[in-house]
Amino acid sequence: MGERARVRSLITNDLDFSAILAAGAANGPSVVQIRTQDLLSDIVVNTVAQALEAHRKDIERGALLSIDEAGTRVRVLPLRRPHDLP
Repeated sequence: MGERARVRSLITNDLDFSAILAAGAANGPSVVQIRTQDLLSDIVVNTVAQALEAHRKDIERGALLSIDEAGTRVRVLPLRRPHDLP
């Protein structure tokens, strides 16, 4: 029986993690950015759970998800290609 690869993701309210991803050409970890102040409301918890399920494959491959009241935006990693770097 082979060992399954681990998928690492970070769920945060801090915008610094997306800035770090944007500055480099990393393929991971996936970052799920929750852009709301009311992090523990039932609506936000349900919205995040639905987004995680809907974008599971993107998260497994490496992505930045940004979740707010307007919806979820997904950007596949790396945000910058190696040839775009200075």
